[in-house]
Amino acid sequence: MSRGRGAAAPMPRPARLNVLSRALQRHRGVIQAIQWSVVGLYAGLLIVPAWLALPDHQAHILTHLTVFAEFVFWGVWWPFVLISMVLMGRVWCGVFCPEGTLTEAASRIGLGRPIPRWMRWGGWPFVAFLGTTLYGQMASVYQYPLGALVVLGGSTVAAIGVGLIYGKGKRVWCRHLCPVNGVFALLAKLSPLHYRTDKAAWEAHNQAVRAGLATRAHAPDCAPLIPLRQLDSASDCHMCARCSGYKSAIHLESRPLGAELVESPAGRATAWEFLLLIFGLLGVAIGAFHWSVSPWFVQLKQGAARWLVEQGWLWPLESSAPKWLLTNYPAQNDVFNLLDGALLLFYILATGLLLGSALSLCLVLANRALGGWSRARLWHLSYALIPLGGLGVFLGLSATTVSLLRGDGLRLLWADEARILLLALGSLWCLRLAWRIAGRYATGGRQVAAVSGVALAIGVILLAWWLMFWGW
Repeated sequence: MSRGRGAAAPMPRPARLNVLSRALQRHRGVIQAIQWSVVGLYAGLLIVPAWLALPDHQAHILTHLTVFAEFVFWGVWWPFVLISMVLMGRVWCGVFCPEGTLTEAASRIGLGRPIPRWMRWGGWPFVAFLGTTLYGQMASVYQYPLGALVVLGGSTVAAIGVGLIYGKGKRVWCRHLCPVNGVFALLAKLSPLHYRTDKAAWEAHNQAVRAGLATRAHAPDCAPLIPLRQLDSASDCHMCARCSGYKSAIHLESRPLGAELVESPAGRATAWEFLLLIFGLLGVAIGAFHWSVSPWFVQLKQGAARWLVEQGWLWPLESSAPKWLLTNYPAQNDVFNLLDGALLLFYILATGLLLGSALSLCLVLANRALGGWSRARLWHLSYALIPLGGLGVFLGLSATTVSLLRGDGLRLLWADEARILLLALGSLWCLRLAWRIAGRYATGGRQVAAVSGVALAIGVILLAWWLMFWGW
């Protein structure tokens, strides 16, 4: 068992966790071999399909590299990376991520310049997530290899560029600019595994060094630039185990699922996390999955086209853009004109604003039910919706998985039932988190009223997914 905060005496840590942590620490060569193998696989699946002829309707996962790469990236890779964040923290970042490997390697031979102030701005995770989501939809990133190359490859090139300029053997890109860093940081808070610094043991070691009773420990190379003395969150930690055992104070520990969300002081939750979760994961991301099946988008497009024709403005209907910027594949009868692109952006952003505003209102009601107005408490209450935020992206991406497998002849008749079960379990988890978070501020009727506000927010989210999978 892990040691609880405020416990009178340390409790024994699970032997298996110690073994795992030390194994990760001792076998750095094996981990590096894994990392560079993933880099090779990633590069091959990203670059080669972009130069091949597009598959026809008879192509299958195992008969065409492009379809196989689409299935690997969007059907398996990203959905299960999200699951890994919840189960194991950011092990993906520390052990497997190709961008992390490349930016750290570039940083070791780069200029080593200090991180500029503009790069430390807390809004980059939200802005980067928003930008890549919108651009990915414009370029049809899930359907065409060129879109994937531009979105994923562009991010990788930027990661290498940042590594060549800033830091020295560090992951500056991962810490400040990675488009999914903020999402991963939120989901990792749910993880039952994390590295934590025992501050009493840390100080005891320092005193022993000053007294000449212990030797000074060599500082570990923390690539994501975490202040190790304050390490107690899974959000930024890449779980690489390089710091394990440092000063006999840092250890891999277990905890209940979602414990960090409840136990974290309200002041730790931030406005940028609120925006990323409520208007990003639960707003813009849902809009990005919605538009391709939404009859409302079709009606909006038809109405706008009629109005343009009536005004004699035909150029938005007749003009397009290069396929690396806007979907343009005449041979596949898949071309976005300028009107399509503009309405696509409008629909996704409007959906994000509408859903985000509705969810914010529900959380505001929950916040006021707990007493006087508190922004910090509002940010903290939003943490209760993280499970549905992550689950929504998983369900949206797994729709690609289901479509590709059905195209290969697998009927998957249980898919709808699985979605219902996952949404039900995610909703119950959110309610449990809401009850525990609200319980830190009030009890009795106020606590019940606050959870009711969160329940309204859950209802809004479930309605959005019902429309996508069943209503439309």
